[in-house]
Amino acid sequence: RWVVVGDWNYGEGSSREHAALEPRHLGGLAIITRSFARIHETNLKKQGMLPLTFSDPADYDKLNPDDKVDLLCTELAVGKPMTMKVHPKNGESYEIKLSHTFNEGQIEWFKNGSALNTMAKAHKQ
Repeated sequence: RWVVVGDWNYGEGSSREHAALEPRHLGGLAIITRSFARIHETNLKKQGMLPLTFSDPADYDKLNPDDKVDLLCTELAVGKPMTMKVHPKNGESYEIKLSHTFNEGQIEWFKNGSALNTMAKAHKQ
């Protein structure tokens, strides 16, 4: 699986569902940015993606395109930050704190793979 790393106001311009749908269908896990356009962030959540922001926006500048990353998270919880371990091609690994804005319902979307899957699951019960 892979992640996208973006700068300020990621997703600005088009709030269409396909802008959030494609990363999911291409096997993406997370979009990590300095900030999101509001509607796009919600659309990513609806698609079962992890829209995450750098807790310290300056951490964006530490990354290189060929760095490998691991998301360290045993439980996605409201208000609980995540950690990203960065493995530079040449250098020692380090950690970066990430934030999210998920509420309980949106966490269920992620656990079920999307908001639509959550609705289907509720309908079956």
